[in-house]
Amino acid sequence: MSATLTLTNPNPNTGYLFYPKQPTDRRQTEDRIHKPQTVKFWLVIACNLLALFVVALDRTIITTAIPQISDEFHALQDIGWYVSAYMLTSAVGQLIYGRLYKFYNMKYTFLASIVVFEAGSALCGAAPNSGAFIAGRAIAGFAGAGIFSGCMLVIIPMVPLHIRPKFQGMFGMIFGVASVLGPLIGGGFTQGVTWRWCFYINLPIGAVSWVFMLLVWHPPARPRPAVSPFTHFKRLDPLGMLFFIPAMACLILALQWGGTTYAWNNGRVIALLVVFGVLLIAYGAVQAYLPDSATIPPKIVMQRSIFCAALYTFCVSGGMILMIYYIPEWFQTVKGFSSTRSGVDMFPLMLSMIVSTFSGGITTQILGYYVPAMLICPTILATGLGLLSTFNLNTGMSRWVGFQFLSGFGLGFGLQISGLVVQRILPADDIPLGIALLFFLQQLGGSVFSAVGENMLENMLVSRLQGIVPGLDASTISSSGTTGLIDLVPDADKVAVRSAYNYAITRIFLAAMGVSLGGLVSALGMEWRTIKKEDKPETQDVEAQEKEGEQAAPEDGEKE
Repeated sequence: MSATLTLTNPNPNTGYLFYPKQPTDRRQTEDRIHKPQTVKFWLVIACNLLALFVVALDRTIITTAIPQISDEFHALQDIGWYVSAYMLTSAVGQLIYGRLYKFYNMKYTFLASIVVFEAGSALCGAAPNSGAFIAGRAIAGFAGAGIFSGCMLVIIPMVPLHIRPKFQGMFGMIFGVASVLGPLIGGGFTQGVTWRWCFYINLPIGAVSWVFMLLVWHPPARPRPAVSPFTHFKRLDPLGMLFFIPAMACLILALQWGGTTYAWNNGRVIALLVVFGVLLIAYGAVQAYLPDSATIPPKIVMQRSIFCAALYTFCVSGGMILMIYYIPEWFQTVKGFSSTRSGVDMFPLMLSMIVSTFSGGITTQILGYYVPAMLICPTILATGLGLLSTFNLNTGMSRWVGFQFLSGFGLGFGLQISGLVVQRILPADDIPLGIALLFFLQQLGGSVFSAVGENMLENMLVSRLQGIVPGLDASTISSSGTTGLIDLVPDADKVAVRSAYNYAITRIFLAAMGVSLGGLVSALGMEWRTIKKEDKPETQDVEAQEKEGEQAAPEDGEKE
């Protein structure tokens, strides 16, 4: 970028991260930063998109490889953890990275995230057993959180709000392209070489992204007063994380074990749920009583639009995960397709998602409001998921293509739109925390509902097959891989097994429909705020934020 973002901040208490503190029209400030005619501007955008691509690819490339991975490790019971480990650490990482990006050098934080992500991918590719693979997914998930947040935060100061929907459309298109290529590449590697290349492929792509970002991205330095080591430690909300991380682990374990390893009324499952509730309350108390170091500050969450956008993100992402992970399961178990074929047959879903994401961005920019997209997205998505739940053993191509296209169009139209709510509602200094909150709930929704989906799948398979198909008991069903279960039974019983899979997976689609409708209810509570370029100066808003910052005490004890 040829123009340099100058931070003139005579009052250290305000600490504007993205926009200069000066008594001018904010609109003029954004226009001065936005320089799309420069080569450097587009190089930074390209670097961002490449980093986003590698993380988005990692989220979906595993979908068509999961059956083969579970077969090789003989661990059907671990399938949920292949997804949940990634999602859980990514959810926790979002909150931590929100604080890191707020207080520390954005460039070094972002580049470090790529390095750690690469390490996790390498561990997944070389994993000798299911446990090592889950560990690699956990590492990659945590670092991927930093990449996701960083990609968004890099763009915010470079592009004015009223133009930003176009760029979010570009982000959505890259996300969609990676989602299209992910299952296809995963199926190709799994069938043609080995599933391990689904993770080795991240290494060269991540390396190219890291080098480009190192060379072309030079964000403006932010003045940082010297603070004590204890203040650095306190900024990461250690007391809150002490309660939050085990709370999330208890929740996921309860969802994994309930109804499968143990009955829902088993003491272990009940204890996990009780401990989760107690720890979550303790975490909330820490956030309320220590707001300066809070990873989820109450002043952000309690704003109506932010609260509704957070619930919307949680619901839509939960429905998305259930759909994306169980459509290839249906193709491979019910239809008997290969990994590659199942990836190819998901193309209508991903293609429509690409088109609709870009269309949603353009529509939002033209209308100047983000609420319409938030209403349209879950409505169409829930309709498509309801149609997917009508699948049976004889469902033909025309139906699965059409139903996937409808579902993908709905998902893409409003999947990324909630980020605009944060950028419109919150002051610049709180945007990293708001973005982190949304991405946290996006990952948490995926983590929770992937565990729910796996629980539903295993429970329904056991209930429909145990005692009906000779030689199949709960232990055998749980220990078999996804496709391996069909290979275990004689030909005469294969239809019964495929019917059981069809019943279980279509019930999962119904659950996804209900979750998506929760997103629609959340969107109904949104405030209608315009993102259009205002004709009148916005100096009053800027001056109000500055006055508030001048009156505030230094955060986190920065004058210690």
